Amino acid sequence: MVTLKEIAEHSGYSQATVSRLFKGDNSLSITNETKQKIIHTALSMGYDRSKIKTTLEKIAVLFWLTEQEELQDVYFQQLRLSLEKYAQLSNMEIELIKHEENTIQIPDSVSGFVGVGSFTSEELLMIKETCPNGVLLELNPEPDLFDTVKPDTDRITRQAIDYFVQKGYTKIGFIGGAFHNPMIDQDEADSREIAFRQYMDRKGLLNDSYIFSKGKFTVNQGYELTLELIKTLGDDLPEAFFIASDTIAVGALQAFNEKYISIPDRIELISVNDTEISKFVSPPLTTFRIDVEEIAKTAIDMLVDQIVYPRKITKTVLLGSELVIRKSFQP
Repeated sequence: MVTLKEIAEHSGYSQATVSRLFKGDNSLSITNETKQKIIHTALSMGYDRSKIKTTLEKIAVLFWLTEQEELQDVYFQQLRLSLEKYAQLSNMEIELIKHEENTIQIPDSVSGFVGVGSFTSEELLMIKETCPNGVLLELNPEPDLFDTVKPDTDRITRQAIDYFVQKGYTKIGFIGGAFHNPMIDQDEADSREIAFRQYMDRKGLLNDSYIFSKGKFTVNQGYELTLELIKTLGDDLPEAFFIASDTIAVGALQAFNEKYISIPDRIELISVNDTEISKFVSPPLTTFRIDVEEIAKTAIDMLVDQIVYPRKITKTVLLGSELVIRKSFQP
């Protein structure tokens, strides 16, 4: 176990100063540089960070989503709250910077950032000049500049298809949204759609007419896309659909119910996220649970790692998922 005496010896400051700092003594008068040196020395020696009661670092959360986008997707609300929770547990102060503020000015007092949403390469290059430590969640056009944490949606997509194939289904469809590329200000195919097309093609089951994917990841978009596919396909409906998110799936269920298409008797569904609403729709959704808290915790841990142990290479972490079985699909 690392002692305060050892930390004092390695950092070059008195044991009393180290002790008062770790106890969160507000009357202690030391510079921010001294504070950071002592804390970084302690952490690099393996000292338990939970025993340090003073604020370790100030970090920024760059929330590159509009308020409307956040409200429309419960996933992002949960993500923001989880980041705040784990930053607080790590004794880190957060400054929230939103895209609507139309600025990427990061204060000098900030030691690093966590980015949520769609950033351009130009924005990330500008950020790198003033804030070299950062973690991007899910979307990272410059993985050589900053670390990345994201759910392994490619694997999720393949697993969903495998579940359907194991039940003997060959007519499998996809309902999803688009990825808006800020670099060219245009919508492109989302990674889940790309993975779906590639894996279905490998299995010899790809049917382009069963893929309906465009627009935002919202309930209304899922509703409109499903009405469109019902009208377009008529009696030639797939036996199963993989749906890119719970919010889209809720809209899809509304449309299927309106048109008296029984789920799961006529069509089975698997979606992604396992948001709270997925339990209460009719029928309840079978969905891959993306552990939002684990994403937030991993991002904060990776940022702390960068600050305490500076490195020249970046890391990408892919997080697994768990299939939560409810009535829309039974393996």
